[in-house]
Amino acid sequence: MLLGLVYSIVGLAVLSLAADQFVRGAARLAVVLRLAPIVVGAIVVGFGTSAPEMLVSGVAAANGRIDIGVGNIIGSNVANISLVLGAASFVALVPVGRSVIRRDAAVSVAAVAMFALLVQGELGRPEGALLLAALGAWFVLILRGARTPGRETDMDDLSELVGEDPPAVGIETVRTAVSLALVAGSAYILVEGAERVADALNLSGGFVGYTMVAVGTSAPELVTAVAAARQRETELLVGNLLGSNVFNSLAVGGVISLVGPGPVGDVTLQTLGSVMMVVICVVSWVAMAIGRRVTRIDGIVLLGLWVVSIVLLAG
Repeated sequence: MLLGLVYSIVGLAVLSLAADQFVRGAARLAVVLRLAPIVVGAIVVGFGTSAPEMLVSGVAAANGRIDIGVGNIIGSNVANISLVLGAASFVALVPVGRSVIRRDAAVSVAAVAMFALLVQGELGRPEGALLLAALGAWFVLILRGARTPGRETDMDDLSELVGEDPPAVGIETVRTAVSLALVAGSAYILVEGAERVADALNLSGGFVGYTMVAVGTSAPELVTAVAAARQRETELLVGNLLGSNVFNSLAVGGVISLVGPGPVGDVTLQTLGSVMMVVICVVSWVAMAIGRRVTRIDGIVLLGLWVVSIVLLAG
């Protein structure tokens, strides 16, 4: 039990630091390669922020603990919208643009609902192929929308990552490679710790994945969101979180379906957990559509739903 906690804490700490450096290095390297800002902001950074979920869930599924992987996806999606966005709303009012409500939120809810539907049966390779095909369709949608008004703001989102000095190819390549290796290594340690904690406390792997692992892999988003709220730089916050949920549902869901296909043993997570995930995402969408912003009251509701979901899954 104690060793499992040590593994989990060390794994989460290294994972958070390495994930931040991976996103920074990948974004700066993409800028050096002269990729379009929309590609860097929506795809490169989006993939980077979901790298912890992908590697942790992939490792768990490959080890035969698909419950931990599925719990991490569902729990991370819920944490992004309830815990992260709710915490940011306590610091500052979070505005939401019309395009985010109409496009990003709609796509996010659709992706989350798709994963929730497919996870009800055996999560096999056909389901994985379907999720990855949907991810490809989303990429096409992003690239087609690159020329629409308002997308120029993606460069503002990258300025803090890229900085004023021109990135060096060699340095950024090493940074990206080393940090990715650390993310992968810490993912193994975290999964090992989560398995030990689950076995010691007689908890399901799905519940541990939904709570401890999901909150840990969402920690970088939480820190970034609170920092952005403090600096009143929240314009792109909601869009980034919604995009992260799309990656989690389609990319991470597709990966675990391919590397570790099989039935989900935790029926409560599979059914109730999936329903709560969809409900929380839809509630947040409705709140955004009504006021075009996320207020403290909205944050209280979202945080309350997160607590309720944990209580229901624990029971």
